[in-house]
Amino acid sequence: MPYDFEVSRFVKVDYDTKSMPFRRLGYSGLRVPLFALGGWLTMGGSVTGDPVKEIIKTAFENGINFFDLAENYSKGKAEETMGRAIKELGFRRSDIIIASKVFFGVRSGPNAGGLSRKHIIEGTQESLSRLQMNYVDIMFAHRPDPDVPMEEVVRAFNYIIEKGWAFYWGTSEWSAEQIEEAFHIAHTLGLIAPIAEQCQHSMLQRERAEKEYANLYKKYGYGITTYSSLHFAQGIPEGSRFSRDKSEKFNAVVKSLGDQTGEEMINRVRALTKIANEELDAPISALALAWVAKNHNTSSIILGASKPEQLAENLKALEVLPKLTDDSIMARIEEILDNHPAPQICSLSSNNQR
Repeated sequence: MPYDFEVSRFVKVDYDTKSMPFRRLGYSGLRVPLFALGGWLTMGGSVTGDPVKEIIKTAFENGINFFDLAENYSKGKAEETMGRAIKELGFRRSDIIIASKVFFGVRSGPNAGGLSRKHIIEGTQESLSRLQMNYVDIMFAHRPDPDVPMEEVVRAFNYIIEKGWAFYWGTSEWSAEQIEEAFHIAHTLGLIAPIAEQCQHSMLQRERAEKEYANLYKKYGYGITTYSSLHFAQGIPEGSRFSRDKSEKFNAVVKSLGDQTGEEMINRVRALTKIANEELDAPISALALAWVAKNHNTSSIILGASKPEQLAENLKALEVLPKLTDDSIMARIEEILDNHPAPQICSLSSNNQR
């Protein structure tokens, strides 16, 4: 049964972009805000009820109309919470951008997850039911599935787009080789190719976003939406996704950095904090997010928030971004990080704003 979002007992709220920059999502014509709100922590997880609605309302009032979810976030409760909040807040469906992801499923079973045609189609239908929506704007493949032929994956995503259940599809944590294969099959068979990847990108994790995908940006105009862009050992606002399991996350990040010790990483963050506080008049979190936004291949950065104040603090990155045109500041940041993955420093100009 179709869901009607235009007929509601709630007054419709007009959308105002405020000062939020918009960028094209990859090579598509879809324009997304530079910052999005993610549902891993915010919706249906450790935060529930009216506080969730308040966070979503704060995001919308600050120009964020892009909300990122997944079928497995809180075993489907995040999608249920988002669908309910949108109705209660009176958002027009056409004013917002909803992304969800399929792969992990919400229950056990041989066909309850993965990227088989069966799960992509049934998982999409179940997501729409939880959201109480007729479509999502983007459906991401939450992980690659080596057990399913790539042609089956591409055909299934092509099918849900042709049915009108999604407008676009994308990838998440896929290798460049896997994305290249999807493009090859789509172009060979006249099917719809993915438009963007959702990956980790932060000052401390750069290899994939800045090096591995370099040819994808150039060859296909592929875009990225980033998450975990606040991977820090300190300076994370209490209650953030990272700080909820600081020791485990900290150890994972340190391990991923090879020979760098935890103490070395903390010293780097302290030096960056000094630049943020003393020269940019901003918290380290704002500098970290602005730095990721500086990458012109970044379409949108997904923020997590457990309270409206935390979201507002992260959005201070919009004030920092114009200040990163100073080459000396960028050079000093690179010197402190000392982790550039490419032989030469790539261009990080923000010329993709719309």
